[in-house]
Amino acid sequence: MFRGTLLAVLLGFLLDLMLGDPRWLYHPVRIIGNGIAWCEKGLRRIFPATKGGERMAGIWLVVVIVAFSAGIPFLILWAARAIHPAVGFLLETFFCYQLLALRSLKDESGKVYDALKTGDLEKSRYAVSMIVGRDTENLTEQGVTKAAVETVAENTSDGIVAPLFYMMIGGAVLGFAYKAVNTMDSMVGYKNDRYRYFGTAAARLDDVLNYIPARISAWLMILGAKLCGMDAAGARRIYRRDRYKHSSPNSAHTEAVMAGALGIQLAGDAWYFGKLHKKDFLGDKCREVEIEDIPRSHRLMLATCLLALLLFGLARAAICLGLTFL
Repeated sequence: MFRGTLLAVLLGFLLDLMLGDPRWLYHPVRIIGNGIAWCEKGLRRIFPATKGGERMAGIWLVVVIVAFSAGIPFLILWAARAIHPAVGFLLETFFCYQLLALRSLKDESGKVYDALKTGDLEKSRYAVSMIVGRDTENLTEQGVTKAAVETVAENTSDGIVAPLFYMMIGGAVLGFAYKAVNTMDSMVGYKNDRYRYFGTAAARLDDVLNYIPARISAWLMILGAKLCGMDAAGARRIYRRDRYKHSSPNSAHTEAVMAGALGIQLAGDAWYFGKLHKKDFLGDKCREVEIEDIPRSHRLMLATCLLALLLFGLARAAICLGLTFL
């Protein structure tokens, strides 16, 4: 089973790379998201609308969602393996495939690029609004491009490298646990009036779980920049200088590398829910941001993810070999 999980992750990665997320298939992250929304309503009715009450409700949200998100796949895989090991293997491969977002991230940000290429700014604003949390209705062409490149950089870690990291450790079950926490952070981890206290537990746990993957992603992205013929030295320099210029301890790592590799400035002030959030710039303005930076970010994302797959796969294979000789 230990070796089977390694192969399931590898095959899941290849399926994601080739197929992406079929629109006809109800994605498990949507199920997790619906569960989060349902639990939030119930917990807000149970706990008082005070600072302490909302924080306690947020803790229970994390406990319930992670327990169900990991427990249900565990039971399904256990039942599948009881039928036949091959059934369990095929199902885990399918789960691993669904937990990765490389192809969908490329495709969705590619829609932004396609709209920009045709000069349709309104369409590009709508396309980028599907993949970012900021307000997009007033973004310029450069602002839309920056938003797309930034989300590719950040989600290279959150959406691909981190799930790979946890699946290589604990298979699809641990991958689902990570995905549950990451989804909660994206839904309730905001520092606004509604979620300042309710989302604290989810945001803190997401910070912990992404601490190692974010840093691995950054260094692999620097190596990927070298392999892609980009400015690896600049990527490393900007990473060392700007990696903590963000309110999150993890989000700026891959964004800083991306900015340095492309020789552009990312981040800066942005509007969220009608409020301006002041942010530091990442990178040096060696040149203006241009729409071709989107496909460049795709190449760097792919190189980073392939390196992560190789690194994590070799590590797990070495453990498999070690267990074989015990």
